[in-house]
Amino acid sequence: MKDEREKWARIRIIMVGTVFGLMFLTVIGRAFYLQILQHETLVKKADKQHQHKIDLTPARGSILDRNGTTLAESIHMDSCYAEPRRIKDVDGTAGVLAPILNIPKSELVAKLSVNKSFIWVERWLAPEVATRVRNMKLPGIGFAPESKRFYPNMEIAAHVVGFTGRDPNGLEGIELKYDTTILGNTGYMITERDALGRNVAIMNTVIKDSAPGKNVILTLDKTIQFITEKELARAVAESNAKSGMALVMESETGKVLAMANYPTFNPNSYSRYTLAQLRNHVVADSFEPGSTFKVFTIAAALDSGTIQPTDVYNCENGTYRIADRIIHDDHPQSRLTVSEIIKYSSNIGSAKIGSKMGEEKLSAYLRNFGFGGRTGIDLPGEATGSLKRHWYGIDLATISFGQGVSLSTIQLVSALSAVANGGNLMKPYLVEQILDDNGKVVQKFEPQIVRRVISAETARKVTKMMETVIDAGGTGTKAALEGFRVAGKTGTAQKVDPVTRTYSPTKRIGSFVGFVPADKPKLTIAVIIDEPQGNKYGGVVAAPAFRGIAQSSLAYLKIQPNMPTTASLKPAGLKPSATPAVESPPDGNTQDASAEGEIMPNFRGMSMRKVLLVMEKRGINIRLLGSGRAAEQSPPPGHKIRGEGEVWIKFTPSA
Repeated sequence: MKDEREKWARIRIIMVGTVFGLMFLTVIGRAFYLQILQHETLVKKADKQHQHKIDLTPARGSILDRNGTTLAESIHMDSCYAEPRRIKDVDGTAGVLAPILNIPKSELVAKLSVNKSFIWVERWLAPEVATRVRNMKLPGIGFAPESKRFYPNMEIAAHVVGFTGRDPNGLEGIELKYDTTILGNTGYMITERDALGRNVAIMNTVIKDSAPGKNVILTLDKTIQFITEKELARAVAESNAKSGMALVMESETGKVLAMANYPTFNPNSYSRYTLAQLRNHVVADSFEPGSTFKVFTIAAALDSGTIQPTDVYNCENGTYRIADRIIHDDHPQSRLTVSEIIKYSSNIGSAKIGSKMGEEKLSAYLRNFGFGGRTGIDLPGEATGSLKRHWYGIDLATISFGQGVSLSTIQLVSALSAVANGGNLMKPYLVEQILDDNGKVVQKFEPQIVRRVISAETARKVTKMMETVIDAGGTGTKAALEGFRVAGKTGTAQKVDPVTRTYSPTKRIGSFVGFVPADKPKLTIAVIIDEPQGNKYGGVVAAPAFRGIAQSSLAYLKIQPNMPTTASLKPAGLKPSATPAVESPPDGNTQDASAEGEIMPNFRGMSMRKVLLVMEKRGINIRLLGSGRAAEQSPPPGHKIRGEGEVWIKFTPSA
């Protein structure tokens, strides 16, 4: 009996020992799991329970032009925050801060009275304001470092660069297109919480600073952009137009050197502007090109062998009936060669060439030029334009001279560059390089050939024809440049009324497109003037701006004239001696009245950019020759500028 009791006692001891052993092993295993395997996860959970993270605005990388000039950058600024639970005298604190921060006292009292441990009082304070507030050492008021987007050149290239919101995520332009590339990493501060999860204090040190994003180098040239914007603004003002667009592209590569819209805006205060003013019309809007489209119709017909340059067409003395429609020429002509159809901008001649070529061939060529599709430029919101898939009735004739088809300015310049460079359609682009924070190249973009559109021989023939537009009697004589051959084409198109869906009897788009020098093209330029008043022809309202952009840009790029110049240097803006035909009927003297009687400033020693700024401020138009710094000028400083005299500035390279 005793042995039996001892046996059961041992069994009970073993069982109890086993249970306790298993329990001990379970505790050890659980402790190992929690403290070793789940350590990092639990630490993060604990931090979340007693700490609250406050995100700080991330720094964005810079946007620069091709010469390294900053167009957009992030600057470090202090933002003021408050810990309302630590503020005992809300009324007094608000009364002190209100005049310094320029915020109504009642608004500050409402902010500081909330039952929270953290609120932003004012973001991105000016340094002097932040210093004044900091020196007051107000209880419950602190500062956190943040970055703010700044555009040092204000309106220059605003539509290309774009702008950011308060986030600061990109909202337009390059800022939007390359947002993930430019945007840096977010920094943060930490708020401490008590055992009940209530915020109690803010740690004054920033736990993690925001890291800047990558820098973007554009193909844009700030000086050429400035020249383009200045000339476009003048053209819009002089023609009392609604708006305007201008684009400058490297003919060989597709690099965009300047892209301008007028009116423009200041991206530092973009909220003050309408959506229409913020819109990049060069890329996002399409319009009927009018007579500029004849270049592509004739290029297609020549390349396909449908016509020869010496072919002659009966232009019906200005009136030609097709079915139930009548096509008119502004100035009646009888028989014209293909080259003269370009020179005098004959709608009837272009319609007959298009009809001879046929819908299938012409449509294929036009699509190869890029019409009816996007160019792929690295900007958001690009329009496709419109080129019908199926043409009916009179469509073939009207499309041949640029009616019933729509395109964007970037499409037009890309297509014309294919004529300029010998037949290759290039993909237009704006970003040349992407750099990291240390200046190392992360990505580089090269010129890209989309396809060959026409042969080099066809391009040469079309270029010769386009040169006649600038010659005496052509429609674009106001685009003539002394010392350079110019190939160009004028355009004047009716606008479609959005209400009636028919062509407006009064609203027009005047345009001039071309490339210089015609023999060795460097720049392809387009100027589009929307709804000019008075004389609406592209040869009058747009050609002078083309001339101004080309003249100053070639001088800046140090491209020397390769043709003899006349002994007498005419002031820019003087009407050429030849009377333009068709697109621009004769008008009065176009000498810039604003310069008449103006006193000539002393420009000697100034850079071309400084000269252009003075010209813009004084409202005078002066011929610029050479490159470098101003060395000679006529008339001398202090003398009156008179229309009949020589008005010029000669630049020489700096020593």
